[in-house]
Amino acid sequence: MTHFDIDNINVSAFDAMPSPEEIHARLPLSQAAAGLVMNGREVLRNILDRNDRRLFVVVGPCSIHDPVAGLDYARRLKALADEVSDSLYLVMRVYFEKPRTTTGWKGYINDPDMDDSFRVDQGMQKAREFLLDIAEIGLPAGTEALDPISPQYLGDLIAWTAIGARTTESQTHREISSGLSTPVGFKNGTNGDVAIAINAILSASRPHSFLGINGQGRTAIVRTRGNGYGHLVLRGGDGRPNYDTVSVQMAEQALHKAGLPGNIVIDCSHANSYKKPELQPLVMADVVNQVRLGNQSLVGMMVESNLVAGNQPIPEDLSQLKYGCSVTDACVDWESTQTMIRDAARLLREVLPTRGC
Repeated sequence: MTHFDIDNINVSAFDAMPSPEEIHARLPLSQAAAGLVMNGREVLRNILDRNDRRLFVVVGPCSIHDPVAGLDYARRLKALADEVSDSLYLVMRVYFEKPRTTTGWKGYINDPDMDDSFRVDQGMQKAREFLLDIAEIGLPAGTEALDPISPQYLGDLIAWTAIGARTTESQTHREISSGLSTPVGFKNGTNGDVAIAINAILSASRPHSFLGINGQGRTAIVRTRGNGYGHLVLRGGDGRPNYDTVSVQMAEQALHKAGLPGNIVIDCSHANSYKKPELQPLVMADVVNQVRLGNQSLVGMMVESNLVAGNQPIPEDLSQLKYGCSVTDACVDWESTQTMIRDAARLLREVLPTRGC
């Protein structure tokens, strides 16, 4: 029989990956962590259902690359979360996977050692360990669903999920979202198109069947019930913001026309701040003012924040990395984060009790 070199021509290797069950067994979910995650999801659903009048804020590093600095940030955020809990519900932004337009570091799961060794098996285990630590600190975690397999490894530790601007139009990510156990925020397209996200919310609310993996790591047909807690995230587009009152009202009308709840989250970063982190507090202040003036659709905000302002390139000598500084998008520093969140909580405190009445 003749052998034909016809398949996997451009594949150099298939490296073994532990199954989700194996990773879970190594790093099991404690009762306290499970309770924290379930409570976080319930609070977020209540905010989206208007049974909780607070706003939620997904705040944290653009991406996690140093777990020590990440946990340092988490402990500070937990104290701040307790301080403002009457007005704001804080969710820590814990992003492990970075979509890339061309090339660049793809995140902590894909390349945890930041040296192009791509030890995904180690990255997945380290990511789960980090999420467990966050839960034990007492913070709900929000992340971006990028790789369709990752939720089987990490989904039990996530309270809120984002679908990014580059993947909101992807049918694969709409199908995944239909089966996620969390509320899911769909970002408008990179060109600012809100219709893409609205179509994604509608699609994810329906049942789907698609190829995935089960807990044993075997290929399976995943059959979902549909996710009723999809909502819109406005992040600007084509270099222009869309958090202003006119853009928000147009988004409200589009959601209403589609028969969807008027739930809108504003991403204070990306095009909404022209990728200038120092403008994020101004975006948040504007959103808070809209709520104070009677807006009923704004339910949350997103902030890219780290211990140190700005960002840094990844050096060849990793010992030269600046502690607590982003290696992806530039962030506001911790002092600015505290100020903007405390100001928002103070200004919202007096209007939230009568919001929606």
